[in-house]
Amino acid sequence: MRLALIATLALALAPGGSLAEDARPTERVDAPAIQAHKIILVGDSTLAPNSGWGGAFCARRVKSSVACVNLGRGGRSTRSYRAEGSWEIALAEARVPGYRDIHVLIQFGHNDQSSKPERWTERTQEFPDNLRRYVREVRATGARPVLVTPLTRREFKNGELQNTLEPWAAQTRAVAAELDVPLIDLNARSAALVGAMGAAAAAGLAQEPPTPEELAAAQAGSTLSVRAPPAGVSRKFDYTHLGDVGAETFAALVATELARTEPALRGQLVR
Repeated sequence: MRLALIATLALALAPGGSLAEDARPTERVDAPAIQAHKIILVGDSTLAPNSGWGGAFCARRVKSSVACVNLGRGGRSTRSYRAEGSWEIALAEARVPGYRDIHVLIQFGHNDQSSKPERWTERTQEFPDNLRRYVREVRATGARPVLVTPLTRREFKNGELQNTLEPWAAQTRAVAAELDVPLIDLNARSAALVGAMGAAAAAGLAQEPPTPEELAAAQAGSTLSVRAPPAGVSRKFDYTHLGDVGAETFAALVATELARTEPALRGQLVR
């Protein structure tokens, strides 16, 4: 009986046997390759996670076919971002193969304006030279640079927005025109929006609510000097950084402008 069973299995497993037929591997059909897009955000705290528009942009303004990497760093300028090594991280991300295209959005200005020597850059020569170098190095990786003018601060005096970053935005626009780089004029767009909102409504874009004194001043048309946050507290009320509402507001604006300047990404953005 045992010998008969072994003989039956041997016959079935032999070429032409039924079990051998069933065991044949299914013919492989290669599916078409799907290549994702990639967007890398480079800049300061006004686009960094938890303090700028970049977190909301990556979370809710790109589709699943986009890898979005936020490399924003608080307190960085065109000088310090490179000096500390963050720029090399961005370039390494830009060199990763396998993407259909890679866009690197670059936004600086807030800390280039700083009085701290490790951050400050001379506006008319050093700052644009730094931007030119960033652009050339992105292009050398095969990625596509996009310059972004700095988000406006929300400071008012007698009902008028004080757009102190306009001179830095002007330098960014000039470099974009000179090197034929796509430009998102976030400074102009954000200044128009914030100016139309007024000081009191614009206070709602901050990380935390204003104090009664700060709100009263805003309702009268002017903003007060920023108070330092308590020790150990990272979120604070000021006229630069963004809370959830502010991040969503400007992330939507950036997505709209990026779709306008970069047709290849229009179908990849949520507007």
